[in-house]
Amino acid sequence: MAPLGASCVLAFALPGSPLAQPRSIVGGHLLSTAIGLALQHTVGFHAWSAALGVGLAITLMQLTRTLHPPAGADPLVVMLGGAAWSFLWTPALLGSALIVAVAWAFHRLLRRPYPQRWR
Repeated sequence: MAPLGASCVLAFALPGSPLAQPRSIVGGHLLSTAIGLALQHTVGFHAWSAALGVGLAITLMQLTRTLHPPAGADPLVVMLGGAAWSFLWTPALLGSALIVAVAWAFHRLLRRPYPQRWR
């Protein structure tokens, strides 16, 4: 899933950013992927449903304090790819959890604090 690559940029290059913290990475991808899947399986893919998915993802990430910009693209990826509900677990949950785990190990090796905030 392409947005996971952008998540790596934040987690590895900007570990102090609130957008790079585990809550934002994992929560943002799970929430946004779930929104895309729900819309895809209820109303299908249309330009308006894709726009609604991105708008809902941004709004709900802000409300839940899980804002993660790369995750804003997840509804589009899900809907354009015709993903099944299993996409929520792999790659969304597994991929985002692995990014956090590897970023934690990487920053520990370099003696840098990560995560810096458990919001």
